This record gives sequence, structure tokens and C-alpha cells, in this order.
Amino acid sequence: MNAKVHELINQQINKEFYSAYLYLDFSNYFEEAGLDGFANWYKIQAQEERDHAMLFYQYLQNENQKVTLEAIDKPDKKLTCHMDVLRAGLEHEKYVTSLINNIYAEAYEAKDFRTMQFLDWFVKEQGEEETNANNMISKMELFGSDPKGLYMLNQELAARVYSAPSLVL
Repeated sequence: MNAKVHELINQQINKEFYSAYLYLDFSNYFEEAGLDGFANWYKIQAQEERDHAMLFYQYLQNENQKVTLEAIDKPDKKLTCHMDVLRAGLEHEKYVTSLINNIYAEAYEAKDFRTMQFLDWFVKEQGEEETNANNMISKMELFGSDPKGLYMLNQELAARVYSAPSLVL
């Protein structure tokens, strides 16, 4: 494996674990606000991010590459309202998309087709993540200022259940 691709994937493991921390922080925010459905949605999001980290971890191991675990930063977003959380979520997903794209570009440059194929799933996943984040913002803009609408949206998000990724390594 190309050294730069290896380094970027190792960094991505850390970034995915950070994403899980960030989403747990978002879940805490909503739990404290009494919106257990939103809290549930972000707890499940955190689980997905941990799974993504483990997929990268397992990929490096399968490729006989060293995995180096680094310290995970503490989330530092200042959350003052519900929309701050949702907008920070979208901003973060766009950032993660850029990270995946950077790894893909390096793999392409190195003609590392196996890594490119592995990353294809993440490229698609990031499209879904950005869509979900945009949809949550749209729904909050439409219904969030109405207590009944916010209640219904919270109920919708409470129904989300965890589903493990279906990527085969």
C-alpha cells in the first residue's frame, strides 16, 4: 500500500472516532433539552461512526498494514440552539466527505484500485449522510418553531433503529 494512502486511512480511523464523540455530544445536547428522539438519532449516528472507524481499521489489518491509534479530540462545538447542532452536523459531514475524497484521490494517484473499491462504499455513504443532515435542517426549519411539529419530528427521530453497515471486507 502506498505510504500516503496508508497514512490517510490511519488518520481517518481517528476522524471517524472523533465523529462518534461529536455525535454523542449532540445527543447529550438534545437529551438535556428533553428531545429524546433527537438524542436517539445522534446516538445511533455515533454508533455508525464507530463502525466506520472499525471498517477502516479492519481494512488496514486485512492489507497487512500497521494501525496507529491516536488521541481523540474532545468535541469543541458551542451549541446554543437546536439549529446550531443540526448545522454543525451538516458541516461535519461535508468535512468527512472531503477527507474520504482526499483518500480516494491519493489511492487513484497511486493506482491502488483495491483501496478505491473499498472507498466506493464510503463515497456513497457520505452522500446519504449529507442528505440526511440537510433533511433534518429542512424539517426543523419547517416544523421546529411549532411545539406540535417539533413533537412529531422528535417522535419520528425516536423511531430510528441501528443497522450495521453492509460493507464486506
